[in-house]
Amino acid sequence: MSGVSPDLRSRFSGMSSINFVLILVVAAIVLSSINSVAPSVGQLADGLPSMVNLLDRMWPPNTEANFLTRVGLRLIETFQIALAGAAIGIALSLPIGWLAAKKVSPIGPASWLVKAIISLLRTIPDLVWALLFVVTVGLGAVAGTMTIVVDTIGFCGRFFAEAMEDADKEPQEALAAIGANKVSILMGGILPDAAPSMINTALFALEKAIRSSVVLGLVGAGGIGQELKAAFDLFQYKNASAIILVIFVIVLVMEFITDWLRSKLQ
Repeated sequence: MSGVSPDLRSRFSGMSSINFVLILVVAAIVLSSINSVAPSVGQLADGLPSMVNLLDRMWPPNTEANFLTRVGLRLIETFQIALAGAAIGIALSLPIGWLAAKKVSPIGPASWLVKAIISLLRTIPDLVWALLFVVTVGLGAVAGTMTIVVDTIGFCGRFFAEAMEDADKEPQEALAAIGANKVSILMGGILPDAAPSMINTALFALEKAIRSSVVLGLVGAGGIGQELKAAFDLFQYKNASAIILVIFVIVLVMEFITDWLRSKLQ
């Protein structure tokens, strides 16, 4: 190990045998996974002509007025799904996050149950939620909105709870000392300190909702994703490339807007 820096050498020399074995096991699992599912150079070379052919059939994107009007209407629906779902989800996350915040929860030790429910909401991918809601409430934007609501609660509920737990304790103790109830302590002692972090989380949730809402249509939950799925199903690749470009621009614009809002709020 003559070429290894002293710092790096000291890190390895101080490593326990158990950690060393764990690293070897993880490395073996990663290499096995790569060997099982990663494409080989030969497969990439075989697929390259098909990829070039597909890109050739996707260019130029369809810019017909009737088609763009239809895409525009789907885009409006996508925004409605994202904004309505994110707004409802953020509003519900406030009380849910409070119940889950272990140090300040009004339900005490039972907060772990709320936290477990939030973890469950977050664990299930949004496309799976969309499938469940399509089965229960039918195809369309309602299923998409419900998906965004659940997904937003899973995201915001956790970070709202952490922000409340990290809030400055002195205002809370002062309010408790004069006999303030739990709601008063939340409004006057917790939220003023946790608000910046919660607003930041809410903006990330909105950005996430926009991204999610563009793909929910792939499983029938409304929005521009349904138009994209139809384009691929009908082999209308120029339509598909136009929709992909529109989605790219929308996501880029939303990132710019949320970054700008975040910078103004900091």
